[in-house]
Amino acid sequence: MDILGRVKGPGEITQTFTFITPDRYLSKIGEFIYYKEELDDKEYKVIGIINKRTIIKIIPDIFSSNPSISPDCISFILGYKKSNPELYEIEVKIMGYFDKDLKSFINPRISPVPGKPVYIVESDYLQEILSDKKAGEPGSAKIGYLLTRQKDEVPVILDVKEFVSTHLAILAGTGSGKSYTAGVLLEELLKFYNRAAVLVIDPHNEYGTLGGIQDMKSYENERYRPAVQIYKADKIKVRYSSLELSDIKYLLPNLTEKMNSYLNQAYRNMQKTLNLMNTKEWAIKDLINELENMTEEEDSTVTALKWRLESRLGKKLFDPNLEISLKEIFKPGKCSILQLDRVDIEDQQIVVATLLRRINKARIDTTLGKTDSESENYINYPVFILIEEAHRFGPANANIITTNILKSILAEGRKFGIGMGLISQRPGKLDSDMLSQCMTQIIMRIVNPIDQNSIAAGVESIGRELLAELPGLSKGQAIIAGVSLNTPLLAQIRKRETSHGGQSFDAPLVWLNYEEDKAVYTGPKPPKQNGNIRI
Repeated sequence: MDILGRVKGPGEITQTFTFITPDRYLSKIGEFIYYKEELDDKEYKVIGIINKRTIIKIIPDIFSSNPSISPDCISFILGYKKSNPELYEIEVKIMGYFDKDLKSFINPRISPVPGKPVYIVESDYLQEILSDKKAGEPGSAKIGYLLTRQKDEVPVILDVKEFVSTHLAILAGTGSGKSYTAGVLLEELLKFYNRAAVLVIDPHNEYGTLGGIQDMKSYENERYRPAVQIYKADKIKVRYSSLELSDIKYLLPNLTEKMNSYLNQAYRNMQKTLNLMNTKEWAIKDLINELENMTEEEDSTVTALKWRLESRLGKKLFDPNLEISLKEIFKPGKCSILQLDRVDIEDQQIVVATLLRRINKARIDTTLGKTDSESENYINYPVFILIEEAHRFGPANANIITTNILKSILAEGRKFGIGMGLISQRPGKLDSDMLSQCMTQIIMRIVNPIDQNSIAAGVESIGRELLAELPGLSKGQAIIAGVSLNTPLLAQIRKRETSHGGQSFDAPLVWLNYEEDKAVYTGPKPPKQNGNIRI
């Protein structure tokens, strides 16, 4: 291996050093280098990552000011044998040598001596130390390749077990590729060597094209074929018995003290009646009957409360008996997609809150042996839930219907096999406690300073140097860090195998195809959702 440069000395901050190199192509920000160090009579490759570079020797300004003089001519005048006679000072953050038994980097706690050769880490060795997984083996997710190398030279492979059990965050500005990246991740989860049980909360109808997986032979083997099932708004129901008293109060804001007291009493009375009847099922009329039974004469407070209950809980979203079965939603090798694009935000929150509570209880009861295989609550395998627009369901500085259950699952879900993936284009609006619980992060281009600061505060595994790269990332490029990899890195997300459903409208094309006399849209239709998908 050719020498890239030689050590100059310690860096300005702890556990960094600088080296000098004339090579401006290999010394990229985010590149991995190493130097050799003898420790306890054994030679190790001490790995570091480039986080800063400064040009220290350049062509004099007097020559650069004359564009008619070529670089080769300048080099000859200055006595250099090569053109482009620049020198660069490179700052490196020391990671340490990789211990295969511990599967982690051991920092030697000393800087290399000046003059020591510095090398680029070989691609094969780099692939070995970046991830504990190999492409195509159970529990692997090949999400892309190392940005500083040639395409597919060093694959970036996440450990599925780690991000499913300790949660995942995908954070990016608008148009940076977060939904595309989530689609890549879902493709990997549905490969025959993973067969995940996945639910996607899809507020913008961006993930329906995943159904194309069902027609792809590369996802199958002799005993497995992935399934994708889409639930549209008219198929999504919330059973009244899934609502708690706190949910009903959330749906009826600004209750007076008297209304609040009446509602508490009516709900308690209804629950007592249900217990006597040995059932948990109820409808809005049952709660209203209890309210009417509380007063002999007409009461304006009861009348107002009845009107609120009927107008808010009388919507088609609620049903006394119907709701989607957990066993239908969650199956290994199946991705269920809840398309909530035609549901208002408050109803989206109700759907997500009740569903999360149900699966949380099911996994707890199953894990603790409190239910049997015949029960609706018997889910005897881990599940993964991916939530798009997560700041809608876990907003910062606000307590909404989804807040408590989300925090509970993010804090305790690991023990019961519930993994969460939070996707947001506005991390500054996402609850910082929730973000800090996501131990694997995929962060794409973000320009907003508030969002950058939120990431810096909520994500411990990424250094300030890498975060400084966020505004300069191109579409599809990401910083990936956390427990699913052995070290943070810069990656290019791979190309999706299914079509992407998150494209924006082509407004000029729509305008051009609009015919006033027909007054109809004649532009391009949304992509087909192939495969055996339930609509």
